[in-house]
Amino acid sequence: MFDKMLAQFGKTGVVLALCAGVVACSSEAEFTPKPKGYNRIDLPAHAYRELGPGHPYTFEYSKSAKVLRDSSYLAQPDWLNIYYPQLHANVQITYTNVVRDRKLYNKMMEDARKLTGKHQIKATSIEEKILRTPNGLRASVFELEGEVPSQFQFYTTDSTKHFFRAALYFRTATDNDSLAPVIEYVKYDMIRMLNSLRYK
Repeated sequence: MFDKMLAQFGKTGVVLALCAGVVACSSEAEFTPKPKGYNRIDLPAHAYRELGPGHPYTFEYSKSAKVLRDSSYLAQPDWLNIYYPQLHANVQITYTNVVRDRKLYNKMMEDARKLTGKHQIKATSIEEKILRTPNGLRASVFELEGEVPSQFQFYTTDSTKHFFRAALYFRTATDNDSLAPVIEYVKYDMIRMLNSLRYK
């Protein structure tokens, strides 16, 4: 009797296992993983205006951005933020008059490199390019990749009086992968800024 029940249970168990397998297989066959989606970002057309008076430098910046004075406690009079409200992007601008002070000039150079170097922990790569602008200024440009807070930076100096630095930051926690189009958009504007930069 027990043998008969065991034999019957064995057959039923096999049937149940086969049914479960068919259901599981058909469920897996129907499931297709969907690619990760990102919010659509509408980027405005590139258009520029010149920075107003009141600074020892001038450049062209995006009409989609606002010029704000840097309100941090370390800020000096000619430090600015070029803020893109729609994109939550911010280009921090710092400026120092080095007035033929070689010690101060060396400190500014060292600080600029330190600020870029701080991103090495998260950066997958940091590429530096040295170039000369149409206005004859020599500039060091840094492109950073990876989950870094600043993806693009540059500094330029005439080594006697002016030291100008700009760095891109975002006021959002979004991953850099999804920000890629915005990063490229603002980088384009920053190159325009650099190429149009003139000291007064």
